[in-house]
Amino acid sequence: MLLSNLNLLATAPDGVARLRELILTLTVQGKLVPQDPADEPASELLKKIRSGKDRLISEGKIKRDKPLAEIAEGEKPFELPVGWEWVRLGATMEMFNGRAFKPTDWLASGLPIVRIQNLNKSAATFNYCDPATISEKNKIDSGSFLISWSGTPGTSFGAFIWQRGPAALNQHIFKCELLGNAFVPEFLELSINSQLNVLIGKAQGGVGLQHVTKGALESLVLVVPPLAEQSRIVTRVEELMRLCDALEAKARLEATQHEQLVRTLLSALTTSATPEALADNWHRVATHFDLLLDCPEAVDAVEQTILQLAVRGLLVPQDPQDEPASVLLQKIRLEKDRLILEGKVKRDKPLPPIAEGDKPFDLPQGWEWTQLVEVALRGPTNGLSPKPQELPTDVRCLSLSATTQGFFKPNCFKYVDVTSKAAEQFFLKTEDLLIQRGNSLDYVGIAAIYDCRDDAFIYPDLMMRLQLSRSVNTAFIHMALICAEGRSYFQRNATGTQGTMPKVNQATVAGAPIPFPPLAEQSRIVARVASLRALCADLRQRLTTARSQQTLLAEALVENV
Repeated sequence: MLLSNLNLLATAPDGVARLRELILTLTVQGKLVPQDPADEPASELLKKIRSGKDRLISEGKIKRDKPLAEIAEGEKPFELPVGWEWVRLGATMEMFNGRAFKPTDWLASGLPIVRIQNLNKSAATFNYCDPATISEKNKIDSGSFLISWSGTPGTSFGAFIWQRGPAALNQHIFKCELLGNAFVPEFLELSINSQLNVLIGKAQGGVGLQHVTKGALESLVLVVPPLAEQSRIVTRVEELMRLCDALEAKARLEATQHEQLVRTLLSALTTSATPEALADNWHRVATHFDLLLDCPEAVDAVEQTILQLAVRGLLVPQDPQDEPASVLLQKIRLEKDRLILEGKVKRDKPLPPIAEGDKPFDLPQGWEWTQLVEVALRGPTNGLSPKPQELPTDVRCLSLSATTQGFFKPNCFKYVDVTSKAAEQFFLKTEDLLIQRGNSLDYVGIAAIYDCRDDAFIYPDLMMRLQLSRSVNTAFIHMALICAEGRSYFQRNATGTQGTMPKVNQATVAGAPIPFPPLAEQSRIVARVASLRALCADLRQRLTTARSQQTLLAEALVENV
């Protein structure tokens, strides 16, 4: 059942990780290899554990501990195969904590000190110590059985078999002496790690660093199969985990190849010099459409390609009868001059012309390269950042997440301690263009249109607002800012040293290069893009639904194994 549905399980979201979990579950339930009635039963192994502990006590090597509680029926989550037994972890081993090394103990060379990161990451660097200062109980070697009991849940806890030679053990890791030769160490490692969720549930501490007490570890309930069966299970698990490794490598390779295919074919579209070349390249893309659009991420790439084609003038045909963009820009300049004379707006600061490197493609006939401030009646102004309030107030200020995705989200705001009168000039109006002046490099300069039908919000200091001329189509200008070339402009011109937030200043925003078509063509482009993005949204939803169904089916198969 497991192998016959392997492909479905592996290709589901997080499928290989789920597959690894399933393998561990089957391991401890005795469902991975057949039982052999001739195997010595685990009850005999439990006797060896007890006699081994009694011997160490009589030799004075360990002290007699308080007896562990009997395993209650409620602690046995499933029926065991014939010949298996339940046991508490504390009955199978003695645990010795590592040494609490101080930085003053560290040396440039000597005996490696094993910390938690050295267990989880083979490339992690070592600290070193003087071996003469280390007691035997804190020394380990290849084959030592270790349990990490402190750190970050999900990444630090668990059992490990050390295989990297002599070393000293740091605190937060137990060195474990197994009793009675009752376990194949590799099986015990699998058994403990199959119950990490149980251990994490018992962890103490705050967010981040947590720890599992020795008592919680000792009380952990484990299965004990016959020793020969443990060996067979370990061999089978190693085979299956190698298969999981291969599936993950194959998935990474396929994802890389798919990304390269999408990038190559879509790049051919955006580099088309003419509508005729675009038609030829589109034919190639259409031939591979089923391969291209098989995941939501590919649809995202197609949507970005649509924007790039739109701002290059390749998405709709040009009409020679349209009034050229140069005439429209002259009208906007006259409109701004009139408003300046009337004292309604301020004159913008002069900007240098657009650099040739900021004109990444040739424009169709009738288009012009212009700067963002040239199509705005009011240039970029920074917002306000008053003190936030927990209780509702009269003024709501947007948070950066309101525009981070490139469109306006009205539910992302905070109430602030400022009067409506003091915030009057910062209230937004429909069709205002918002640009983030500070954020991570992925989002700095991201633009969104304020499309709320009332002036319900003010904007924060890390945003800028521009009010465009009514003689331009705001949606088209927005496309030019969020397409690949627009995003690249802001990322190239963001300032900030390493460790500080990247930011763009008002001059950078004002000077953003805009490929500017005739007004009638702007409207045609916006309408075409809207219809194509609606198709993308529908396709993305279908793929997301298909993924969810695949996940549910994979989960159902896992439950029935």
